[in-house]
Amino acid sequence: MDGSVDVTGQIIRCAIEVHRALGPGLRERTYDEALEMLDQNMSFERQVHIPVEYKGRIVGDYSLDFVVAEAVVVEVKAVDRFDPVFEAQVISYLRASGLHVGLLLNFNAHKLAEGLRRYVR
Repeated sequence: MDGSVDVTGQIIRCAIEVHRALGPGLRERTYDEALEMLDQNMSFERQVHIPVEYKGRIVGDYSLDFVVAEAVVVEVKAVDRFDPVFEAQVISYLRASGLHVGLLLNFNAHKLAEGLRRYVR
């Protein structure tokens, strides 16, 4: 079994705890700050910059909200409507980072399960 499955489970448990405590309706940055993944004994990096290459040249970069345990990209949203562009964003992050698992967490959902998407590349 892939270790990223255990990591995603821990991330989701942490996100549910944050959502239960804070509820929907806050700014994205607030949820970013509240995700205390270190409490789950997981290593993580915030605001990871990944270069975007085109024809061998760096033409820009992505800013990933979190990379957890060097295995999972986590993108945090706090939006009223789930837009397909968010899915494209996470998939692009996975491709650019070389990682294979991504989570999209929309904290503005009534229940976090409604705002949770898992992507595998």
